[in-house]
Amino acid sequence: MDGISYVDVGQGPVALFVHGVGTSSYLWRDVVAELRGERRCVAIDLPLHGGSAVRDDLSIPALAEAVEELCEHLGLSDVDLVANDTGGAVAQVFAVRHRDRLRTLTLTNCDVHTNTPPEAFKPTVDLAARGELAPLIASVLDQPELVARTAYGDGYQRIDDPAALVEAYLRPIFAKPDGGCAFERLLTSIDAKDLIAIEPLLTVLTVPTLVVWGTDDPFFDLSWARWLRDTIPGVKEIVEIEGGRLFFPDERAAELVPHLRRFWAQETAQS
Repeated sequence: MDGISYVDVGQGPVALFVHGVGTSSYLWRDVVAELRGERRCVAIDLPLHGGSAVRDDLSIPALAEAVEELCEHLGLSDVDLVANDTGGAVAQVFAVRHRDRLRTLTLTNCDVHTNTPPEAFKPTVDLAARGELAPLIASVLDQPELVARTAYGDGYQRIDDPAALVEAYLRPIFAKPDGGCAFERLLTSIDAKDLIAIEPLLTVLTVPTLVVWGTDDPFFDLSWARWLRDTIPGVKEIVEIEGGRLFFPDERAAELVPHLRRFWAQETAQS
């Protein structure tokens, strides 16, 4: 698909994975590796990220429409959508706009309602707004241990391969013409108003929904998982990943996968 890069492996019911800002489809590699023998796993690189091109509009609603474009291109329906971080905000917008695409929705630690962007991330957004973030990151890209610790350290319990993380997440962004400026533009376009606007639609969203939440996340604490449960009528349960950080779907994929399998099997049995 022109301008949108994605992973598409395996056969069977479709699971579609959406990452957040500053990561890529690489986030889901271990989840996909576990599931590809039983499902068709599609993991998008959102615009600007991974192998995907830059777009003028990088707002949350625009990113949701990029996901819809991929679904249309691949002819995807009855999708089990799984999302993390900013991708969870994208997934919420996608779900209320394109309910007919979905069989189920799984949200892991992510932007929710007024916690968009989260308070702990706002200093980074402020740097982007001043045009200082991109040159700062570009100046240290060849120091992966430093970049991984400062950019992703709060999102992981432990980063075993910082170089791989930087090469998969940040290098593709900054390798694009004006990628650094686009990254700053993306960060400053993350706006709570986009999620506040869909709250009335979330209150009538009956798509079967699973919430899986790491309990040690400085950006998205457990209260936001409960907000989702109390707001979205389709939420079946909250699964707590004890000590999990924002990027637990990468770091602790082996703990997420059984919950996905169980949830999907339950919905299959009930349909």
